Amino acid sequence: MKSWIQKTLVIAVALLTFGVISPNHIIWENLLDDKADQKSISSHNPDYTYEVEWSDEQPSNFIEDAISQAKELSLQKFGSRIGPVITNEFDTYIFPKIQEAIEFTLLDMDKDSLKSLAISENPSGDRSEKIFHIIETATGSDVIRFHVRTDLKPQDGYFFNFHYHTASDQFAKHYKLGDIYWSKNMPPKWLS
Repeated sequence: MKSWIQKTLVIAVALLTFGVISPNHIIWENLLDDKADQKSISSHNPDYTYEVEWSDEQPSNFIEDAISQAKELSLQKFGSRIGPVITNEFDTYIFPKIQEAIEFTLLDMDKDSLKSLAISENPSGDRSEKIFHIIETATGSDVIRFHVRTDLKPQDGYFFNFHYHTASDQFAKHYKLGDIYWSKNMPPKWLS
């Protein structure tokens, strides 16, 4: 195999696998023209092992998982009565802002802090606001809280106000994600 093709292939695989498959991995032995030389090197070293080291990209898996769970928990909160009415508008306007807020808040955290985060499992029902919280498991404290409130605007009707709070300001400020109109009639309770 030509040297430049081999180098390009090694770089491409390293980038695509975030370094999990290293250039001295056994896969590369099969791609080299001089297989015999490579096998003799590894056979002279009976202690030859390879180890998987995760790159710094690993904690982003929590961010991806949190975004996926955020979607599921939101749909669970809406229930079978509210969900079919607002899901399209939620997916189009609100959820991308939730995703952005999660990424913005968590991307600044170091990888050790990300490893100790979890997402709450159950949205609250009835008329409560909680959709989900992202929690620091070691201390049990919230990092970010996502809520939806039912607002009645006189002469307009009922709206769902999506917002979040962060620990950086002790959850004092409402960061608005957007509103979705329901109707002039009171909406059903959450989770129904």
